[in-house]
Amino acid sequence: MDYVNPMELVGEALQVAKRKAALSTKDLLLRGFLAGAFLAYATSLVMIVLSQGLAPIVGAVLFPVGFVMLVLLGLELATGNFALLPAALAAGEISLGKLLRNWGWVYFGNLLGSVFYAALFYLAVTNCGTSAGGPLGDLLKQAAQKKTLAYLALGGSGWSTAFVKGILCNWMVTIGAVLAMVSRSTVGKIVAMWLPIMTFFAHGYEHSIVNMFVIPAGMFFGAPVSVRQWWLWNQVPVTLGNIVSGAFFTGLALYATFRTKQVSDSAPVAIPQMVEEIKLDRTAEAQVL
Repeated sequence: MDYVNPMELVGEALQVAKRKAALSTKDLLLRGFLAGAFLAYATSLVMIVLSQGLAPIVGAVLFPVGFVMLVLLGLELATGNFALLPAALAAGEISLGKLLRNWGWVYFGNLLGSVFYAALFYLAVTNCGTSAGGPLGDLLKQAAQKKTLAYLALGGSGWSTAFVKGILCNWMVTIGAVLAMVSRSTVGKIVAMWLPIMTFFAHGYEHSIVNMFVIPAGMFFGAPVSVRQWWLWNQVPVTLGNIVSGAFFTGLALYATFRTKQVSDSAPVAIPQMVEEIKLDRTAEAQVL
């Protein structure tokens, strides 16, 4: 059958996480780099749509194309790994060291790919710096400031808001990463992961890897945002929020409920079967006597 039930899904997710933890540093970096670039491609597509005056929901519908490409190619996205690897750690499939190694190198690879694409995108839009970028450049500058300076203006409340939006974002993103394994067909995988990714983007929540493109791109176009402001008021709180929801609300939560059921549900089934077998044996003995 095309559909993979939740118990089988959790088992498959643990095996995927185990394979991810065993990848070489070169593969983690390269696959992370490509994933960051592809997600940046999808984000710039949304910016182009918005700069043309179309409704934001159109951008949300289109954004999952980047996620679909990187998942189908088996690339590495840190936000998805924030859910898969903690479940494998809880199951005893990987060590804490391997989890942190994967997260660190993939996050760095995502950053390199995102900023690399942002630089190329800036050069393409501005004709290698000879123009200001028009409405598209203005939109990216506004987005970069909204994601940093707007939080800075609110102080601690702004930092907390970025953190909460990071939680709400990656709850859906990691559900998308898991749902990519709920179907055995390519079309089924695409549809399943499209839904939660579109949902998070339509809400305007904060995704740490998306922001690795949006904020540097805005800075390239002239947004008055420093590297320190980028990391302190967005990248750090958003990443922490992404980790919290990915690890606890998706990875460990799904592992706890479906892994437990897989064990505990078998006991009540086994007992009636044993009782029935005993009855059959006694009936057979009575017939012989």
